Amino acid sequence: MGTPRQRRFRWSRLLLKLAVVALLGYAGLIIMLYALQTAMIFPRGGSIWRTPADPAFRWSFEDFTLDVQGERTCGWYVPVENARGTLLFCHANAGTMADRLESMAVFRDLGFNVFIFDYGGYGNSSGSPSEKRCIADALAAWQYLTSVKGEKTDRIVIFGRSLGGGVATQLAWEVRSTPPAALILESTFVSVVKMGQEIFPFVPVRWFIRDRFDSAARIGEVNTPVLIIHSPDDEIIPYHHGKRLFELAREPKTFLDIRGDHNAGWYDSGMVYTEGITRFLDSLVPSVEPNQ
Repeated sequence: MGTPRQRRFRWSRLLLKLAVVALLGYAGLIIMLYALQTAMIFPRGGSIWRTPADPAFRWSFEDFTLDVQGERTCGWYVPVENARGTLLFCHANAGTMADRLESMAVFRDLGFNVFIFDYGGYGNSSGSPSEKRCIADALAAWQYLTSVKGEKTDRIVIFGRSLGGGVATQLAWEVRSTPPAALILESTFVSVVKMGQEIFPFVPVRWFIRDRFDSAARIGEVNTPVLIIHSPDDEIIPYHHGKRLFELAREPKTFLDIRGDHNAGWYDSGMVYTEGITRFLDSLVPSVEPNQ
């Protein structure tokens, strides 16, 4: 057993070894998170496995390709007759625009053309995703829509779901001198840093996150009506993120409560979802009478 002094020495050495192991493990976790952050923020995956012309939809559409930072950004322009305006759709971080046709149908039924694109590295868009690339993709889509398609900015609604909310907020901020008709943010976050702090409260994520999508820093300077949509049942991006964005947004602003989880809330909420969006948009982008 040894003397008391020897026992204390052995315990001190053991505690020191445990502290070193814990420190190395902690450092390893930080290194792993740093290395995997892009894959965690941009899981990508999927392909263009269907188009708006698919038998389930049979929509006419235009396939377009934009030159963004020397890379290729692909998208679809899906028109409707007697359109009241155009929805610029910034989708979430998983899958491609091919996975959003059912969601696009909601806005087409409300009388909007839909203009959707894939971020770099998604679908047929070349390159790799990053915050900088996503914003560049969105700006290129806005410029194409306003310059090539000739859409008036006061007839454009910018829509962002999940990570797309970070893209949409930044886009609305970038074009605030010629603002869109409205900004709709659905199931999105205050910032990636805030999400990281909540998921890993014991890790100094603020020090090393590259792609921040800091909507909290931008939304107060967005000078267009804002609709925030969020579900208390959202298991991925907590409800309080939507509430906080609503607090930070300037008037006029509206909050729409929906039900259901992160990915299916818009669908599960049914008429609550569509009627809430309709009420918000009716005074901002009026419907167009046939042949008007």
